[in-house]
Amino acid sequence: MKTSIQKDNGLNELPLMESFLTVQGEGLHTGSAAYFIRLGGCDVGCVWCDVKESWDAEAHPKYSIDQLVDSAKAQNVDIVVITGGEPLMYDLKELTDGLRAAGLKTHIETSGAHQLSGNWDWLCFSPKKFMAPKEEFYKASDELKVIVYNKSDFKWAEEHAAKCADTVNLFLQPEWSRKDQMMPLIVDYVKKNPKWRISLQTHKYMDIP
Repeated sequence: MKTSIQKDNGLNELPLMESFLTVQGEGLHTGSAAYFIRLGGCDVGCVWCDVKESWDAEAHPKYSIDQLVDSAKAQNVDIVVITGGEPLMYDLKELTDGLRAAGLKTHIETSGAHQLSGNWDWLCFSPKKFMAPKEEFYKASDELKVIVYNKSDFKWAEEHAAKCADTVNLFLQPEWSRKDQMMPLIVDYVKKNPKWRISLQTHKYMDIP
């Protein structure tokens, strides 16, 4: 269910495409209730992006940090996921400080293409070929999630995994439009390389946001 946030004219605003209470569909926290805050704006430009309407920040209304925090507090869940677009186009320290002060866990999904900001309980790093990630994300990430679109992405995934901390959780996720072609390859790869796990976009199978 989408959440309606009453807009004001406060300072320190962020462009909001949508916010909604759902169940995390991807990665280690799959199946956990979570409130998603999807910020508008992205300059990475993945050709297979399924939320291209998020790219233009000017197309989305801006809301104050207090409004975003208050809306998250009202959801009665522990996890707040900041996503996009590319959320780290913005300095997110004030937003994460507010969320954590409210007793909420801060998660982010990012390509790592922009400087890291904010205080995070969980950082999902999903590098993209369309814009190189910054080096700081390799050691800061809790989860490396590589989208598999074609066979060459396995080698590309290993190159990124080699730069991450030993404690990082490694996931391979089929790009949705090519899941039927890529899934058998991913299954075979994980069998041979068990440090990797499979991430699925389970929310799409369940037909939820």
